[in-house]
Amino acid sequence: MTEKMDENGLLKLSGSIEHVIYSNEENGFAICDLGTDSDELVTVTGILPYVGEGDVVTVYGRWVHNPKYGRQFKVEQSEKRLPADRASILRYLSSGGIKGIGPKTAQRIVDEFGDETFDVMENHPEWLAQIPGITRKRALAISEEFIKQAGIRSAMLFFREYFGAAMTVRIYKKWGANAVDIAKNNPYRLCEEIDGIGFERADRLAIRLGLDKESDERLCSGILYMLGANAGQNGHVCLPREKLVAGAAKLLEASEARVEDAVVALIRAQKVRTVTFDGVSYLYDKILYENEKYIAKKLILLDKVCPSMDTANIGSFIQKEERESGVRYANLQRQAIFDALENGVMLLTGGPGTGKTTVVRALLHIFDSMGLEIALCAPTGRAAKRLSESTSCEAKTIHRLLEYSGEEGDGLRFHRDEKNLLDENVIIVDEASMVDNNLMCALLRAVKPGARMVIIGDADQLPSVGAGNVLRDLLESRRFATVCLTEIFRQAGESLIVTNAHAINRGEMPRLDVKNNDFFFLPRGTDTEIVATVAELYQTRLPRTYGEMAVYGTQVISPSRKGETGTEHLNVVLQNALNPASPRKREHRFRDLVFREGDRVMQIRNNYDVEWEREDGSYGTGIFNGDIGTVERIDPSEETMEIVFDERRVLYEFNMLDELELAYAVTVHKSQGSEYPIVIIPMGSAPAMLLSRNLFYTAVTRAQKMVILVGRESVAETMVQNNRQSMRYTGLVRWLEEKAT
Repeated sequence: MTEKMDENGLLKLSGSIEHVIYSNEENGFAICDLGTDSDELVTVTGILPYVGEGDVVTVYGRWVHNPKYGRQFKVEQSEKRLPADRASILRYLSSGGIKGIGPKTAQRIVDEFGDETFDVMENHPEWLAQIPGITRKRALAISEEFIKQAGIRSAMLFFREYFGAAMTVRIYKKWGANAVDIAKNNPYRLCEEIDGIGFERADRLAIRLGLDKESDERLCSGILYMLGANAGQNGHVCLPREKLVAGAAKLLEASEARVEDAVVALIRAQKVRTVTFDGVSYLYDKILYENEKYIAKKLILLDKVCPSMDTANIGSFIQKEERESGVRYANLQRQAIFDALENGVMLLTGGPGTGKTTVVRALLHIFDSMGLEIALCAPTGRAAKRLSESTSCEAKTIHRLLEYSGEEGDGLRFHRDEKNLLDENVIIVDEASMVDNNLMCALLRAVKPGARMVIIGDADQLPSVGAGNVLRDLLESRRFATVCLTEIFRQAGESLIVTNAHAINRGEMPRLDVKNNDFFFLPRGTDTEIVATVAELYQTRLPRTYGEMAVYGTQVISPSRKGETGTEHLNVVLQNALNPASPRKREHRFRDLVFREGDRVMQIRNNYDVEWEREDGSYGTGIFNGDIGTVERIDPSEETMEIVFDERRVLYEFNMLDELELAYAVTVHKSQGSEYPIVIIPMGSAPAMLLSRNLFYTAVTRAQKMVILVGRESVAETMVQNNRQSMRYTGLVRWLEEKAT
């Protein structure tokens, strides 16, 4: 067999498909036997969309060894050509690759039209109705299927240089046979409409196609990209028009005047919305604009239409709950319970140890005694689980409460919305600092008028990863009943974790000199020494003293991803220390990472469709950003990895591994909403913007039983003194003021 290599260093094989062993029409993955020009039969695996027996293909890839099936050719790119001679055409049609044509029908068609068969199927489908047994309707259906397959062939050839095969299948599923024409006409629709394609990739294609750098399409797409990137990366719901125009002009290498013209065009097309606050013009993405306005409108509506309660009755409910629970509520806790019963919307905030959970338990009992249905929810699975454990009531993620579903590239859908409202009369949302603009809007759309909302969180923690600063904006608006718990209760006050967290939040240095409590400081001078000590603690010292709790409950939380004490380097060091390579453990290299059986891993983006199953046979879908699991099994032959997330068993195909990273160490942002028995925080070198007070505070409050700082005291001092809040452009406070008047 002759092997050639293309310009990208991939081996090239050509031949015809002899047998299709497996084919997935949804994602194009297939396993086939390929007959080469030297009559050797080769097993090829990879993205081969709509492949059928008799197809003439050229595949590009590499040889791999499958432990079960032996030598295989792993396809990274492919090209498919139609067979040209009469015998090959007959074999192709007889294989069942074209729906509606079986062997007998294929023989009749080829007997009638010979070498012109494909031309007839594409351009003169009505002629097929001349064949006995083929109606006009069936002829048109055959033609449509043939044209569809011609379209994917055209797309695979055109997009081959720019995108992988799996992405090309996604593009084709979105636009069908018109995919190439749409991309040629306006390549920027790729980044606007296809999930996973950024502006830079679409821009490269556009430049290759010779589009003008100052074309309207490029400028408009670049502006939308900047709005989206700032929402996703910096949390801005909107941007000052002047800043956006200047930034887009620099990014796009265009004049500000041309960018301003494009902004005007986007506003006219209602793809961008403009508002003025205090004389400053702001630009919004259309969806974020509508969502933010809806949040204000719906919260004010809920607060207005909630059925009122008699003040005396509220007092009697609280007194009865105190008698039955044996708990004497502090004044602020009593006020929080009172306000939640009296108002349609109530905000409860406070730091660790201030009794927020006690208030939630009281509200659950009182609302239940009133015969009200209650939904208890949180933005992440770990936060929901912790809420369930602390209240002894079922808590759901907001996504699960709203009965999410979605398909890759098709956007997220919630089955609960204005047309299918939630049944519950009371919605209690915990860890609200993590709830972004889009998720809060989706939740509110499903809350029925007359229901109460209790929104709970710690506004001093980091804001949501997604766009917006919802909790802080609601507090700042002073529009709703709000209680901030400040008293640290006796038992919590004995914990240095709690008292040090509050000290950090006040801008004071935590106590680092106490050796017999739950907060320890191990001074180390260099980043290298810090990393070595962190590994030693995780690997030997903590398990030797605390046993299983340390083995399964330790989490390293670092301010930064990069650098020697960042998560990327720490994960490699900790993987080698805690789960080293072994002949007894299978592993798989994916890009720069090695995944090994026994590894601790984290899901780094929401996947609403992935299926999971529990040991009790229950099953469901969805693994979310921040979920941590353990790699149970790697199967190289099936190219799959089995991972268990909190008793949910999930099968990942190797082409999904870009959704995972090692999780022995995680960033503070990724730890939000989670708690761990033991937290180790490296205090080493990091970018100045990450050495902030609220980052430090958030990291410390992730610990349940123990915090260990390892590093330089000067880093802790820097973080405490740096109270710079990451500013986010939002308009929620203004919309609340407007709706309230």
